[in-house]
Amino acid sequence: MNYFLLFTAVALGYVIALLLKTKEIKQMSIYLAFSGAFLLSVTVFELIPEVFETPSKNIGIFIMAGILLQIFLEFFSKGAEHGHVHIHDQKKIFPWLLFVSLSVHALLEGFPISDDNNLLLGVVVHKIPIAIILSLFFIKANYSRATTLLFLFLFALMTPLGNLLSNSIEIFSAYETEISALVIGIFLHVSTTILFESSKDHRFNLTKLITIILAIVIAYFL
Repeated sequence: MNYFLLFTAVALGYVIALLLKTKEIKQMSIYLAFSGAFLLSVTVFELIPEVFETPSKNIGIFIMAGILLQIFLEFFSKGAEHGHVHIHDQKKIFPWLLFVSLSVHALLEGFPISDDNNLLLGVVVHKIPIAIILSLFFIKANYSRATTLLFLFLFALMTPLGNLLSNSIEIFSAYETEISALVIGIFLHVSTTILFESSKDHRFNLTKLITIILAIVIAYFL
């Protein structure tokens, strides 16, 4: 069921993009703000307490490494993880750099998902607007439907694959805390960037402020 939900989130994003393809992406800023606040809240309420059950300075090192890793990945993805996609390829070949960077991000975010936390919901809420924005840009850039669907299909597989690897390969289980700390760093960077960039001129209006507070409250009471 978890794998189905993760896959369906991307599929739903594509379907919504088909319905919204004549509209501006900026209309999604409210949902992006909600997804960023929700992902950040789940990270703070669920993941951080887990990794600090046995306090260690090394945990902080892995969190910072996750932040740096995400910054590095964004050199290639151009910020697609938080709602920015820039496609300028006139030949319309498969965008491998974008795919690899997003796949590494999506693969890692699947590792900490378990029945003991609500990260699954946080990732699903995060994936839907990202899938919408990716789909819209592929459509507007006149990529073929086959290329768009192949990209989204492979992208959708990455998070379930990460979760499968974490549950089936012993070495990943042995370093579960360190990997979770790495993912926390990734989530902290992505979610806070979404929050600041979802507001024009970095100013929160009342609607977005209420949206962010609502996301935090929902995440807390899950």
